[in-house]
Amino acid sequence: MPSSHEIHDLIVVGGGVNGAGIALDAAGRGLKVLLCEMNDLASATSSSSSKLVHGGLRYLEFYEFRLVREALAERESLLKNAPHIMWPMRFRLPHQPHLRPAWMIRIGLFLYDHLAKRETLPGSRSIRFSPGSPMVNSINRGFEYSDGWVDDARLVVLTAKAAEQHGASIRTRTRCVKAVRQKEFWAVTLEDQSSRKQTVHLCRTLVNAGGPWVSRLLTETIQVESPKQIRMVKGSHLVVPRIHGEAESYILQNEDGRIVFVIPYEENFSLVGTTDVDYQGDPSQVSISPEETDYLISVVNSHFRRKISAEDVVWTFSGVRPLMDDESESAQKASRDYTFEMDIQPGKAPLLSVFGGKITTYRKLAEAATDSLCKFFPKAGPAWTRHNALPGGDFTSHNELQERYRARYAWLPNSIIRRFVRTYGTLTEVILEGCHSLEDLGNWFGDTLYACEIRYLVTHEWAQTVEDVIWRRTKLGLHLQHTDTRPLQDYMDELRSLNVSQVTQIKAEQA
Repeated sequence: MPSSHEIHDLIVVGGGVNGAGIALDAAGRGLKVLLCEMNDLASATSSSSSKLVHGGLRYLEFYEFRLVREALAERESLLKNAPHIMWPMRFRLPHQPHLRPAWMIRIGLFLYDHLAKRETLPGSRSIRFSPGSPMVNSINRGFEYSDGWVDDARLVVLTAKAAEQHGASIRTRTRCVKAVRQKEFWAVTLEDQSSRKQTVHLCRTLVNAGGPWVSRLLTETIQVESPKQIRMVKGSHLVVPRIHGEAESYILQNEDGRIVFVIPYEENFSLVGTTDVDYQGDPSQVSISPEETDYLISVVNSHFRRKISAEDVVWTFSGVRPLMDDESESAQKASRDYTFEMDIQPGKAPLLSVFGGKITTYRKLAEAATDSLCKFFPKAGPAWTRHNALPGGDFTSHNELQERYRARYAWLPNSIIRRFVRTYGTLTEVILEGCHSLEDLGNWFGDTLYACEIRYLVTHEWAQTVEDVIWRRTKLGLHLQHTDTRPLQDYMDELRSLNVSQVTQIKAEQA
């Protein structure tokens, strides 16, 4: 017998961007959804990207025109739906004639400008680098084009939050240990990672959005043969003190045909990446290698006047991209496209598995996947997410919102207002409810982190550990690396115990 008497229409396994996207789309169409994630939301691939909403300029070299067109269209939609965590960014591409001729780059940029409708972003142009530019003397020409920036981990959290607002149940630190077909239902066994308590839940459709674990979930947990194989490709990034003072990002061509981004990051830093290395092993144990560090540093130093070394690195992160195994000769050429496979058997509950994908097309993937699932739910509503703002994204301009909050919270330091606007948007008002002075923010845990923000993250955004807060919900870890975070974890544990007590009390009163 199931531990829960509820029957869900969907159980989604995997709390990355694709799983959260499907949970949101399905819940918004009126389906009863449960999402489980064995760790924290966005704890693997979805928080280890290059932080870009982009069409993928280099994918044109591999003739992936449909993927680029779709990604460019999605780029416009996402920038409108989440202006707090996404914003336009100009990219400069220094020209090195021996790598790619100028005519080839112009054609590529022309296609990039026109494959999909541009509503807000300016087009590409040729540029000259002045003697005072950050480029080395040998680079004096280049090109400039538009793409977008995204806080990837917050995108996942806010998508999950929106799903919850539409009725979905979000279970973090909850592992799917077994899933068994029982005619028209799946019996799914979930294990709480803290208590090790197991519960069984019934659903009419199971969604495998396990990312790097998608094939393992199929063969080990669901015990069916995987219809596709994935190619695990490691992408590593490093963060260093700001390399240049310009607002633009750079896309650097290297002798081996790969490209490296140098992106302004968290005001005082530069984000450098990424690598493409085939990976074998546990995706949760992935880390940058000395060879990758040397590679990224070498590419940067061949382009910029200011040189960096391994001693300048303040943070690194690596992720495993679960790409479809198209038997490409190199990891760089492996497709970033996505697909999903439906396992449909007469008289039995269906299974949908997601393979591949990228941050920029997550909403489109979720919409297409949910469209397929809705064939089994004729009362489900139509597609709806294209023009739907994510929580906190109901505004148009960072500057306008900052000015509004400077007037409303005149006592609040500008550094906090700026960070709150680009992290929470209008959810800032939830965090600051009842606060009328700096003292009302509560205990200070370093930099711009106060108790009121921690309370919000624990209560509303599933944060349980210091890492959840300072690396995924915020990037304050860059400023708190030499700070004792034990008081922060103690405070979070206290908040969580209080929340558990409150839930227990409410259930007792309802009984």
